[in-house]
Formats: sequence, C-alpha cells, structure tokens
Amino acid sequence: MECTVSWTGAAGTRSGMGFVAETGSGHVLYMDGAPDADRPELGGQNLAPRPMEALLAGTGGCTAYDVVLILRRGRHEVRGCSVRLSSERAATDPKVFTSIHMHFVVIGRAIPPEAVQRAVALSHEKYCSASIMMGKTAHISTSFEVVEG
Repeated sequence: MECTVSWTGAAGTRSGMGFVAETGSGHVLYMDGAPDADRPELGGQNLAPRPMEALLAGTGGCTAYDVVLILRRGRHEVRGCSVRLSSERAATDPKVFTSIHMHFVVIGRAIPPEAVQRAVALSHEKYCSASIMMGKTAHISTSFEVVEG
C-alpha cells in the first residue's frame, strides 16, 4: 500500500496547513488544519478534515466494512449500516487517541442481534486492522442497535 501526501499551502502562497493525499488506488483525500487567529500562516483554513479526523473516519470505515461483509456472508439481509465514533485524545503531545466508542446501527430484515454482536466482535478482535492498531493506545468500546427495515 502506498500514499503520497503533499502540502498544498493556501491558494498557492505556501502558507497554511492544507495537504492532499494521493492513494495508491488512485484516490485523493484533502486534509486541513484548524485556523490559528494569532498566527494565520501556521493554521489551516478549515477546508477539509483534520488528519486525525481522517484517521478516525478510516477506522470507522474499516470496521463498518467488516460488519457488513460478515453479516452478508452469514446470509443476513443488510440494508444499511452506520457507525458513529466518539473519541478522546491525550492532553499532551503526542495527542494519541485514548478512548474510542463506536455505536453501530444496522438496518435489515430479521437480523438477529446476536449476529450483529458477533460481527462487531469479529471485526474488533480479528479483522479490522485499523481498530486493532488504534486499540494499542485507545480503549475501544462498542454498542449497536438493529433496526428493522
């Protein structure tokens, strides 16, 4: 897997904290920093997610992918899946994630809660590289609900 991240600067001025990531699969992800009122040249323009937000979103995508795949392989009729992540970070540098809670909402027809619980557990214990890696610094907790639909 490869990725190239390049500093974009602000509107070609080479100030600001904007970055563009070009992935090995040919996709582009923009990232930006928070504005800094005291030193604008050191802050971003708030035009894209922060890099740590992208990391959290990637973790959510990784585990949601697993949950859907596991349920579909179990021949469950999944019609939707979302995961809401809330996190806390350390107060001092490096400001790693210290806790992450993931709440899954799975929509489908006659999906047993036990199947969702198993899919979430398998993702976090065996398959989701991102959440397993994040679990090295953060306490990860999960919850879920199944919605008939």
